[in-house]
Amino acid sequence: MHKSAPLVRFGAQFGFDAASWALALVLAQAFRYEFHVELISWRPLLALCAAAIVLQLIIGSLYHLYRGRHPYGSFAEVRSLLWSVLLVALVLGVPVIVFGGIVDIPRSTVIIALPMAFIYMGGVRYYKRLLVEGSITPAQDASNTLIYGAGYLGNSIVRRMKTDAQSSFRAVGIIDDNPDNGNVWLHGVRVLGTGADLARVAKSTHATVLIVAIARVNAALLRDISDKADAAGLRVKVFPTLDEVLQGKVRLNDLRDLSIEDLIGRQPVDTEMASIAGYIAGKRVMVTGAGGSIGSELCRQIHKFGPSELIMLDRDETGLQTTQISILGHGLLDTKDVVLADIRDLDALTQIFTERRPDVVFHAAALKHLPMLEQYPDEAWKTNVIGTRNVLDAAQSVGVETFVNISTDKAANPTSVLGHSKRAGEQLTAYAAQQTGHDYISVRFGNVIGSRGSMLPTFTALIEAGGPLTITHPDVTRFFMTIPEACQLVVQAGGIGSPGEVLILDMGEPVRILDIAQRMIAQSGKSIEIVYTGLRPGEKLHEELVGLGESDERPLHPKISHTKVAPIAPTRLDEQVWHRDYARAAPAHLQRESVSHE
Repeated sequence: MHKSAPLVRFGAQFGFDAASWALALVLAQAFRYEFHVELISWRPLLALCAAAIVLQLIIGSLYHLYRGRHPYGSFAEVRSLLWSVLLVALVLGVPVIVFGGIVDIPRSTVIIALPMAFIYMGGVRYYKRLLVEGSITPAQDASNTLIYGAGYLGNSIVRRMKTDAQSSFRAVGIIDDNPDNGNVWLHGVRVLGTGADLARVAKSTHATVLIVAIARVNAALLRDISDKADAAGLRVKVFPTLDEVLQGKVRLNDLRDLSIEDLIGRQPVDTEMASIAGYIAGKRVMVTGAGGSIGSELCRQIHKFGPSELIMLDRDETGLQTTQISILGHGLLDTKDVVLADIRDLDALTQIFTERRPDVVFHAAALKHLPMLEQYPDEAWKTNVIGTRNVLDAAQSVGVETFVNISTDKAANPTSVLGHSKRAGEQLTAYAAQQTGHDYISVRFGNVIGSRGSMLPTFTALIEAGGPLTITHPDVTRFFMTIPEACQLVVQAGGIGSPGEVLILDMGEPVRILDIAQRMIAQSGKSIEIVYTGLRPGEKLHEELVGLGESDERPLHPKISHTKVAPIAPTRLDEQVWHRDYARAAPAHLQRESVSHE
């Protein structure tokens, strides 16, 4: 910008304001004398105008009206303008009221001039804004775009499109499901209908893109919008989640295409920062399974809350290195924040806990693949049952205050080796809470999108290979949530859980796996065959989050239920009983019962 540009802008803006005050005061005086010019005392009036101009310069500068701080004609500038005019009128009005009769200036002159001056100043600014914005047109190749949502975000998007000459999108209409917004216009763009009218509106406006401008949109609504947009031939774009913005991965105004993760796992989460910081900030925090998908995300989120020490434990050295890089920016593996150990080794755990003495433990280390554990139930016993017992014993030995055991929805009415092993982990945690009186809790949730070995990467690989895409059953459903969203609730649960409780995360509505497969195939543009393989041993047709006899009370957080499980003492663990009742016989017959009840 040229050096003289700020000076020119200052002169123009202040010139408008000075002229506005002078005109307003003259008209107010003329009005009081019924426009008999010969009755007006001009010298006092001119002195009053000069005083108003000087005061406007001083007070307006204090409110940054002439320093280019506010966007021209914006609400922020109008607010500052109003305060400056009020203060000028107040400073002028007091002496006029007291001495006006002496110098032939009516006492009401300033009061009458005040709204006129404000209207003139604001009007000039708004008119210039209209001229500037009216001269801006989108690029010739801009796509005709519909905005879904007439709220604050929708208003911001439309304004951005209308004021950006380089915009790739041309706003041609707004869709909003609220009947109260049926007559709303945003920056010259009107609401043309609801979601049910999307196909008609898209056809009449020749739109090719639909931008979802709903700040806290959930997966169910996105699926509905996506289905209607597909039928209307529209490409759907969404904004990033707040978590992505806070992590610096994207900017708030970055648009992206709708992904399959959005359609099945975008869960709005309200995180109460105060309840988290109280038990993590300044404490020594250990995360087992820190190299895994859940454990690593827990580490990243816990690191934000300022623990005095974050201890990341895993038996997978490569996983630890990846987590260390994501948090500290290096993967040297030569610092005390990473610990290589196996939770099956009680002696090693006891030594580590004794040396590091954590205050808070998140136990995320586990084996989690249901079909694999059906083949090798011994491994589930050694890791998910005995390993959990070992971590609990080591934690109790050093007086850990808060212990959060990461469980799974398969622990509710378990029918598989995985479910039974994680249920045993919940019961062991409840027993430890009973013995210590400390906040030893379990957190139960369903499938997380993006975890290692999860369904989406598997489907993607099968589609890229040309298929077929295998599904166990056409009606099978599962709960889904993204890893960051699940971990936010896990960390929060640690701050609100009571000793022995199982906290159950609200995963939203279950999603049919066949629908996901069909959407992914459609997005790929390929012709992929779907093959049904049948339910595997121990696998349910529909997962459950709350077991029989368990409560679904949510006293503290709308997305976290509190329930109890029967505690079990470690001395009652019997490997032979495990193999007889759980690892061999129970999964098969319980699975048949579960399917027959559906």
